[in-house]
Amino acid sequence: MSVFKSIASTFTSSEVIVPERSEDFALVERVRAGDVAAFDQLVVKYRERLFSVVYNITSNKEDASDIAQDAFIRAFRSIHRFKGNSAFYTWIYRIAVNTAINFLRKNRLRRFFSLETLTEEVSHNELGNILASKMTSDKPTFLKELQEKLNEALQSLSPKHRTVIVLFEVEGLSHQEIAVIMKCSEGTVRSRLHYAKSELQSKLKDYIH
Repeated sequence: MSVFKSIASTFTSSEVIVPERSEDFALVERVRAGDVAAFDQLVVKYRERLFSVVYNITSNKEDASDIAQDAFIRAFRSIHRFKGNSAFYTWIYRIAVNTAINFLRKNRLRRFFSLETLTEEVSHNELGNILASKMTSDKPTFLKELQEKLNEALQSLSPKHRTVIVLFEVEGLSHQEIAVIMKCSEGTVRSRLHYAKSELQSKLKDYIH
């Protein structure tokens, strides 16, 4: 069994996504009617989640903050394009992810997880749990070495493969949600996840086997 075994979803669409979609769509309708304050409510609701996913893709707080802000500006300017066929957070995630990927391509940034990200997420994602089991009493030295190896391993992954890993392992989104965000099929999401996990597992075998 792969060391990157999927984390089970903690919610169902009927319990979380549907009510959330209804509430968000109502806010979107208010924005379209000229109520700018309604968009501020959406920003407050999703800014931390949006910053988190972008930060995990770029590994830079300043860049993540700028990209997240840019994503909200783009969303506000194109709010008329949101049709409500998917959840608002899925729509805004797609804008943020595309903005982040374009940023990575433009600036040729290849770093992914930062040391801070790794320690913050260590109890929240499977990769972190596996790596945590390998930590010795000399934790700072181990983490520094692991940081270097992890970034080195992830240099070979394309922005799209990195993004899939972030959305699935860190953000906990489903294959379906990721497919909507990245505008691809669920099969493509699974394929990218499989490839990315296999690559990481191979390159980090001395730390996670």
